[in-house]
Amino acid sequence: MSFSAPLLLALRALLALALYGFLCLALYLTWQSLRSASRHMAAPQFPRLSLLPADSQTEPAYYNTQLVLVGRDPASDLHLDDPTISARHARLSFHHGQWWLEDLHSRNGTLLNQEIVGEPVVITHGDHLRCGQVELNVLIEHSH
Repeated sequence: MSFSAPLLLALRALLALALYGFLCLALYLTWQSLRSASRHMAAPQFPRLSLLPADSQTEPAYYNTQLVLVGRDPASDLHLDDPTISARHARLSFHHGQWWLEDLHSRNGTLLNQEIVGEPVVITHGDHLRCGQVELNVLIEHSH
């Protein structure tokens, strides 16, 4: 009988260690899950912006970023190869929960719904944008 008492004590100790190990693992995995969810919720969410050319010859452009530069410069987000477009023509940016349009002192101007853009203005779904002689329709897809 004296042999079974130390064995029983060792089994109890192993069981206690296994239980504490399981609890630590469960707490660690819960912490990781909460941290991941927190990062996901804190990540900025931008409504998808689509710029559809008024002429059906050009493909629509889709953006999931906070900033879209429009211009003739090939490095522009929306490159428009048209002589009436300035190298850096206009900027679309998402801040304060809205999309904004700003003319970047372009040579031929930027119009929003046939109004000259002189200072940053809010754009909405269905607006009509004109940079130089290039016309674009604005579509903003809000997530649900």
